[in-house]
Amino acid sequence: MSGAADETVALTLDEADALARQVLSAWGLAPDHAAAVAQTMVAGERDGCASHGLYRLLVAANSIERGVVACAAVPQVSEPAPALVRVDGQGGFAQLPFARGLPLLVDKARRHGIAAMAITNAVHFAALWPEVEALAGEGLVALAFTPSHAWVAPEGGTRPVFGTNPIAFAWPRPGRAPFVFDFATSAVARGEIELHRRAGKPVPPEWGYDAQGQPSTDAAAVLDGAMRTFGAHKGSALAAMVELIAGPLIGDMTSAESLAADAGRGGSPIGGELILAIDPAGFLGAGVEAHLQRAEALFAAIEGQGARLPGTRRLVARARSAQEGLRIPVALHQDILSVLARGRVRSDSASK
Repeated sequence: MSGAADETVALTLDEADALARQVLSAWGLAPDHAAAVAQTMVAGERDGCASHGLYRLLVAANSIERGVVACAAVPQVSEPAPALVRVDGQGGFAQLPFARGLPLLVDKARRHGIAAMAITNAVHFAALWPEVEALAGEGLVALAFTPSHAWVAPEGGTRPVFGTNPIAFAWPRPGRAPFVFDFATSAVARGEIELHRRAGKPVPPEWGYDAQGQPSTDAAAVLDGAMRTFGAHKGSALAAMVELIAGPLIGDMTSAESLAADAGRGGSPIGGELILAIDPAGFLGAGVEAHLQRAEALFAAIEGQGARLPGTRRLVARARSAQEGLRIPVALHQDILSVLARGRVRSDSASK
């Protein structure tokens, strides 16, 4: 680990993982939870997704401090129907419930051609793409959806109703990294606005409204007001879809209900996630390879005219990080070390 004159700190991937685990463990997270959460954060930083990278250590520690997270929760896996998996997160972070349910979801998708997993009663704060990418690594097509807190106004309104409500998709590609995208149905991820606030930078006026319902370039004002959906009514409709299929459909909360349940604590959203996994061979049988090659022709048609395939920048950043390691802002590194120290003091006090 070393400092840099350009106000960044260099970390290897292993150092980043060790730092993340140290912080999470200091805040009382059980080892299996700490490992799963750290893996997701390091993956975000590695792939150039700073808003979902090591910065999220501050978010995770805040949620633990606010009493939102069950640090030693044991996820409960059940099978409500032949092609369905349910994992009750028991109030812990969502990463371990996903890992615990993943083998059964893969098995059911291969046996039935399609399967779904509902993760309920879990704390969500991270990107979804690592989850769908894991399924694509098993040769499956995958989608994932989750609501959050009510931070986003519907198109035509200025008061929050929706969460950032991301949608993630992954498609397996023979001999290549899968095609993966993950985007919020809000104009931008909330973490991106928070990074602007931390840096003292204005945000574009189309990102959100202040508490009085006026467009604002002040990041703090937007965080206190309402974010906007992307694509006007189209993003608003997709946000509503996510609310329904990852809320009432699986017996968990909408974003408004999640925010109400938070009761002003200021923690991360707690609620549900729906994950769909489809085995191409279920539809295609022995013809699966030929049809996957037809998909490659689609990708070639996109890239062949100079257009960027979604997810490409993430893969470029991944390759660069594998060679050069990571660099994070000095200010963020100092904040992480401060959170680590506070966690250790908190842990020492609790053990006395």
